[in-house]
Amino acid sequence: MNQPLALDRLTDFDRLGIAARAAVALFISSAPASAVAQSSPFLTGATALQTNILAWLTPIAIILVMVLGAMAMAARMSWGWCIGAIVGIAMAFGAPQIVTWIRGMFGV
Repeated sequence: MNQPLALDRLTDFDRLGIAARAAVALFISSAPASAVAQSSPFLTGATALQTNILAWLTPIAIILVMVLGAMAMAARMSWGWCIGAIVGIAMAFGAPQIVTWIRGMFGV
């Protein structure tokens, strides 16, 4: 049967094995980033959503600029619509930079 070893009866080989196991355990516990190398599922989903929205907004923004140009040529456009479209396009495509800027202002 397996009996617990008394500390006074340990051989050098047993002490070396215990020290090696302790060193490995210390190394693994001191390097958690390499042990758990996974990204946040929320961040992955948010990035995929942002990419999908930008893929949809690109042709919509192009068509919007074409319609605004046609309305300007026909003299049927209010300049408020034009300014609103420019601000909306800038906010939609500049959202990552705007969020980074605001987070930097508040130190997050």
